[in-house]
Amino acid sequence: MALGNYTRVPEFIFCGLSQSQELSLLLFFFLSVVYVTTVLANIAIMVTVTCETRLHTPMYFLLRNLSVLDICFSSITAPKILVDLLSRTKTISFNGCITQMFFFHLLGGADIFSLSVMAFDRYMAISKPLHYVTIMSRGRCTALIVASWVGGFVHSIVQISLLLPLPFCGPNVVDGFYCDVPQVLKLACTDTFVLELLMISNNGLVTTLWFVLLVVSYTVILLMLRSHTGEGRRKAISTCTAHLTVVTLHFVPCIYVYARPFTALPMDRAVSITFTVIIPVLNPMIYTLRNQEMKSAMRRLKRKLGPSKKEIDAVKSRLESQN
Repeated sequence: MALGNYTRVPEFIFCGLSQSQELSLLLFFFLSVVYVTTVLANIAIMVTVTCETRLHTPMYFLLRNLSVLDICFSSITAPKILVDLLSRTKTISFNGCITQMFFFHLLGGADIFSLSVMAFDRYMAISKPLHYVTIMSRGRCTALIVASWVGGFVHSIVQISLLLPLPFCGPNVVDGFYCDVPQVLKLACTDTFVLELLMISNNGLVTTLWFVLLVVSYTVILLMLRSHTGEGRRKAISTCTAHLTVVTLHFVPCIYVYARPFTALPMDRAVSITFTVIIPVLNPMIYTLRNQEMKSAMRRLKRKLGPSKKEIDAVKSRLESQN
């Protein structure tokens, strides 16, 4: 079919997470709690890092950026998923679908590059402790964060540039609950075999190699820590294992989705909901539950912002005396 001789579909229809109304309501309440928790937990990290001067270090500066990304990334899909769970018709306009894919890959790419920057930060902190503050200055951290966002933007532009010229004349039913390259590419009215191979190499192969590189990097860091002793060693190991856990949670679903032929499998929906909604809420939990410094900073901030126990007792005493 000639690319200029077709009528483009005006919208796409999602299959959704479930056709059962009871299960849809259950999923709605569960995913609503998860999404609200994601936003509030990551905002708590952002506020704590901003307000607590003890956390004005490169590692927490980068962690704050990751929290911003987690909120934005989950907001690309979660609100639409929640609306569709309560709707009979689950549709999205063609332009809306392309926009969702653009921001999905922009933020997902920036997320992966940011995790790489955090690995570099830990390597510098452990291998060159005397020069760490100079190497990871505020200006350099800002430049690395900007580079991560630019990398995500370039990655996303490549994806959209490859998809937009394709003819989408029908069918228009997306086998999923959000727009992404594997599902949308299958709807093109032309042979997409070569393009699929290009997408797999661009997304899947690069993601797999990047993941292996990060795992090797953290392994080297953990081996370097064998020569350290005391409390500093324990804190460094705890931080690195938390980082490695988050890296694994991010990369494994990506590899599953993008490093194989774009054919539907029974596990696709479970992996996709984990990838888009569940993982962003796990990041703040991993970083706070395993980080005593962050937990202490949150408690100090809570005491600063909220009334103390003495003040509450004094108010209660005044109310009792008035009664």
